[in-house]
Amino acid sequence: MKSSFEGAVRAARHLTTCAVAALAITAGATSAIAQDRDKVTIGYAISKSGPNAGGADMTVTPNYELWIAEVNAAGGLKMPDGSQLPIEVVAYDDRSSAEEVVRAVERLATQDKVDFILPPWGTGFNLAVAPLMAKFGYPHLAGAAVTDKASDFVKRWDTSFWFMGGSADYVSAFTDILVAEREAGRINDKIAMISVADGFGIDLVKAARPSFEAAGFDIAYDKTFPPQTSDFATIVGEASNSEADTFVAFTYPPHTFALTKQAKVASFNPPVFYLGVGAGFPIYPKIAGGSVEGTMSLGGIDPNNKLNADYRNKHQEVVGRAPDYWGSVLIYASLQILEQAIERVGLDKAAVAEEISTGTFSTVLGAQTRLEDNQLRAINWVGQWQDGQFVAVSKDGGNGTAAVKLPKPDWE
Repeated sequence: MKSSFEGAVRAARHLTTCAVAALAITAGATSAIAQDRDKVTIGYAISKSGPNAGGADMTVTPNYELWIAEVNAAGGLKMPDGSQLPIEVVAYDDRSSAEEVVRAVERLATQDKVDFILPPWGTGFNLAVAPLMAKFGYPHLAGAAVTDKASDFVKRWDTSFWFMGGSADYVSAFTDILVAEREAGRINDKIAMISVADGFGIDLVKAARPSFEAAGFDIAYDKTFPPQTSDFATIVGEASNSEADTFVAFTYPPHTFALTKQAKVASFNPPVFYLGVGAGFPIYPKIAGGSVEGTMSLGGIDPNNKLNADYRNKHQEVVGRAPDYWGSVLIYASLQILEQAIERVGLDKAAVAEEISTGTFSTVLGAQTRLEDNQLRAINWVGQWQDGQFVAVSKDGGNGTAAVKLPKPDWE
């Protein structure tokens, strides 16, 4: 079975490469993919180059390839009548450009005429394609997007589904931890905060400012930086001078990695060190030179959850590397939901969207996975590196989470 999975993964990557090449060479040409019923065509535009490529290649693309490989190795997507249809992939590189991802999704819908479109990576890109997905009636499984406006978006685009929760959810849970630590006398009431000026950072910082202030914290440093920033020496120095015991960075992977390296060089080691996307990647310990203990971020897993452990082992075996500790399992669960919805109602996009909205599914998250108002709510909000794993934490622990351990140890 492993060899067939690996072969299917290689085939999926080959199709992606061919499709990317085709887009570059014949950008205006019409696809010749036939819309017959001996297959199901699934398309997506994903960042395979540019600054978003690292995040997409960690959280989204491997799960697409894993799921497609598994489905095809098992004979294809099951239909309501018991028949099976293999998946054929049409994939494009959005080159980390919002304009490019919009063009690619429109091409998938109007020229390639794929049966289903999987979403891009990133909050901003999912918001950019949401109107198009709704316009063409595609279920939009926004698995790598954090937004507090999901309920509003569901009203506007009723075939959109949001799997990562909202900024207020993550910030509220983190604020609770900070309050408990302050009351225990382990941190002061000052926070140094930075955020990337893009969808993710904008959404998180808008939720964080009122949450921190309402809890009685002084935001001693508040800096927004452009997405192309790579040098954080000045920011780290200014944050250190703020005398805040809590450092918060709502960042994408390139910034998260650069900040970590710069913080180590500058010996910047506040008791609470909270980073954005990338801190929960398996590669993060290598980026940090093995010195990750105590670092916090969004997400986290319950290492004792067998469903999640089995998924992680399968990802490692088939893809050749471990998934991240936050979004990967949510992406994979969204694909399982899509697969089961198709098995129940067939390939009609509207029927599939309705089933996703109202049905109950068996996923790696649990046997009774359901969406509430087109949103997944059973999510771990705060994680921390503890003893070599990025675990879900709460101020008290229990119910699948570990107790938070602060202050953060010194950098090694």
